[in-house]
Amino acid sequence: METDGEYPDGEYRVGRGKPPLHTRFKKGQSGNPRGPRKNLPALLVAALNEPVVVTRGGESRWITKREAVIAQLVDKSTGADLRATKMLIDLLKDIEKRAGTAPAPEESPSTAADEEVVDNLLTRLRQIEFAKIHHRDTESTEEPGNPPGVFSVSSVPLS
Repeated sequence: METDGEYPDGEYRVGRGKPPLHTRFKKGQSGNPRGPRKNLPALLVAALNEPVVVTRGGESRWITKREAVIAQLVDKSTGADLRATKMLIDLLKDIEKRAGTAPAPEESPSTAADEEVVDNLLTRLRQIEFAKIHHRDTESTEEPGNPPGVFSVSSVPLS
């Protein structure tokens, strides 16, 4: 009588559907003790979603590791850590690119004094350019009262 693949002579013959006895699963032991394989993104998401206790200002509270990492990155960035600042800026650019919208640049409010400074600067620049053009025009003609090689240039006030 045959039982469990053994023959009457006590010999176990290995073959199709009859694995060697030493490679069989032991009773009560799972066939996959480590569980199903997980991919790296799933492992990363699981690790970042784990809760941790954070104490700030004497107050303890639970946050995810993801929130803790971002808080540390922002804190280091504000503390003049250039590597953290670059990482934070790159992260923000990536988020904005994925969202498809970049925040509109804020227009700085200009005061009446700012407008006056800009107007004065433009006036002075125009006067300088006018003087250069006028100087080129008069350069080719010498005036009779000047010695040879000396040209007259009209002065333009810069104020």
